[in-house]
Amino acid sequence: MSDEPLVIAEGLRKVYRTGPKEVVALRDVSFTVNPGELVAVRGRSGSGKTTLLNQIGGLDRPDAGRVVVAGETVSELPEAGLLRLRRDVIGFVFQSFGLIPVLSAAENVGVPMRLTRTPSGEREDRITMLLAMVGLEKHANQRPYELSGGQQQRVAVARALANRPRLVIADEPTGQLDSQTARQIMQLLRAVVRSEGVTALVATHDPALLTLADRVLELHDGALVPAGSPAQAVPGA
Repeated sequence: MSDEPLVIAEGLRKVYRTGPKEVVALRDVSFTVNPGELVAVRGRSGSGKTTLLNQIGGLDRPDAGRVVVAGETVSELPEAGLLRLRRDVIGFVFQSFGLIPVLSAAENVGVPMRLTRTPSGEREDRITMLLAMVGLEKHANQRPYELSGGQQQRVAVARALANRPRLVIADEPTGQLDSQTARQIMQLLRAVVRSEGVTALVATHDPALLTLADRVLELHDGALVPAGSPAQAVPGA
């Protein structure tokens, strides 16, 4: 495993403007994430968690600062480079699941591999393995509306892993789930980091889930709470 951080954020600043009004979403945010870590980002609604993850994943650009993922300066990549990064290096899990309603669970997992033109035999083997990993091998042919919320999110996790990403970004992946199911999904992400050798950056406001992270970053009004502050307890793995 490389000693170099997989994710580097330096001096990130993001300001949203509505007419004369300015909202500072990120204030000089800097941190690193090492390969194989599960890092949780916590903070109240409006603290900047989603904005931060969007910068890391190349879904938005900072007004100042830079983001480096797997040695590439995300904040400077052209659109084609960002598309390649999001296809090959980063997997996303969203709060709203984001599954395609007309496709089965297996077909949803296979979408990223179709985009990379993975040979059909290899694609089917990978789909079978991923659905087994998330405990849904018996639900491969069911469509999203036939699955529970927790099952849909498991499909979303499997889909995020389809192209063997180095980084998984999950934005409030348990926000629409009950507490027991939420913990199961977070435990799944924990297991995936270990078994697939990926790195994960997970936004959550649920204190009960933070104990499953290797490290916790806390945002308050767009700024990171300094390490060691009483407001930021760092749970063990």
